[in-house]
Amino acid sequence: MSAQEAVAVREFWQGLGLPGLIDVHTHFMPKNVLDKVWAYFDAAGPLVGRPWPITYREAEAERVARLREFGVRAFTSMLYPHKPGMAGWLNAWAADFAARTPECLHTATFFPEPGAAAYTARAIEEGARVFKAHLQVGGYDPAAPELDEVWGLLADTGTPVVTHCGSGPVPGNHTGPGPIGEVLKRHPDLVLVVAHLGMPEYAGFLDLAERHPAVRLDTTIAFTDFAEADVPFPREELPRLRALRERVLLGSDFPNIPYRYVHQLEALAGLGLGEEWLRAVCHDNAAGLFGLDLGRGHGLEHGVNLGPDLGVS
Repeated sequence: MSAQEAVAVREFWQGLGLPGLIDVHTHFMPKNVLDKVWAYFDAAGPLVGRPWPITYREAEAERVARLREFGVRAFTSMLYPHKPGMAGWLNAWAADFAARTPECLHTATFFPEPGAAAYTARAIEEGARVFKAHLQVGGYDPAAPELDEVWGLLADTGTPVVTHCGSGPVPGNHTGPGPIGEVLKRHPDLVLVVAHLGMPEYAGFLDLAERHPAVRLDTTIAFTDFAEADVPFPREELPRLRALRERVLLGSDFPNIPYRYVHQLEALAGLGLGEEWLRAVCHDNAAGLFGLDLGRGHGLEHGVNLGPDLGVS
């Protein structure tokens, strides 16, 4: 299946005339942390409510190799703390992972705690290109005073922050467009990437994106059969999503998905929003956002080190 799937993924982006894919929502974490995440999904915990088999339950090196086989030219290592004292050592791990994985956009995270602004500033100085915030798992108010300087640093430096702020799979105390909207009122230039299109509050997060030009949306899990069974995207909102073409980014949740990677791509193609929309979403928007030199003059060969192409040290 691996070789066949790689062919299918590559045929998808080659058919669009792209040099590959850029996936802004992939998870690489320390093994002990990822093992706990997988154990949680295995138990179909209260935030899931139904079986969630991990399709790519593989060693780290195998997962990196698989993305390379797919032709994913840049990806992230989304990771997040659920308690104080975690973010610093997660950031140290992520910096090391990015240093030894040229395709990975150096990712960092934070938590509302004393010192959050200091270690966020340090991560940016050390080369972090993108941050992850998970309001549901972290259980915190994004407008907490301890985070105001953090959001300010991210806004001032133009550093994107992929944020799980929607209320799927179940609402949290601080999920939905309202709480993160308060942050945007204070920091309107914040490059907020709303994970999962904000499911299930799709319309509310489209409103937020239309009001704030710096806001982006990522497609993670959206439109797949798995998502559509419980929280279908309202088809009457598709014209708004088409109009936001330049601010929608491909995300997958790899490896923690209960279906094959190619299904996310097929689901996006099935929307009928056109090849220009797909090219923008699957590659060009993220290339522009992160300043990646990923021209369309050549494809990606298996196992090639992309450090020079990506401008990543």
